[in-house]
Amino acid sequence: MATKHAALHALIEPVVAAMGFELWGIDYLSQGKHSRLLIYIDSEDGVSVDDCADISRQVSAVLDVEDPIAEAYRLEVSSPGMDRPLYTLDHFRRFQGHQAALKLRSAFDGRRKFRGLLAGIEGDEVLLQMDGEEYCFPIDSIDKANIVPQFDK
Repeated sequence: MATKHAALHALIEPVVAAMGFELWGIDYLSQGKHSRLLIYIDSEDGVSVDDCADISRQVSAVLDVEDPIAEAYRLEVSSPGMDRPLYTLDHFRRFQGHQAALKLRSAFDGRRKFRGLLAGIEGDEVLLQMDGEEYCFPIDSIDKANIVPQFDK
């Protein structure tokens, strides 16, 4: 799957960048005839519905020609949103000081889900503070990570 993900990223990133956006990340959810390719885009100026539609048309054209996914799927383009997924070490660095939820590929200390304050990165490890302790998780051990939105009362 990592190879398919890399191939998709290589096809999609130049299209998104040429349109003035950052390719935040890609998720491919294989669910038979209900499979979805989710593309998250970002920009300092924000992302509108029209931006998503424009990028969807351009990316769709490239994917139709290159045909990197054999089965049927639905293409969705979105902003990362307030609970944005985190994919790279740079994402974790950029959101240092924010609350995050992590799901690990395999259990650590008997659990796979952790929630705490992103304390930064060290080498290829994500530092997460929770319950008065700091945990180090190699980026490759993280299956899924999202920012946990905080609302002031």
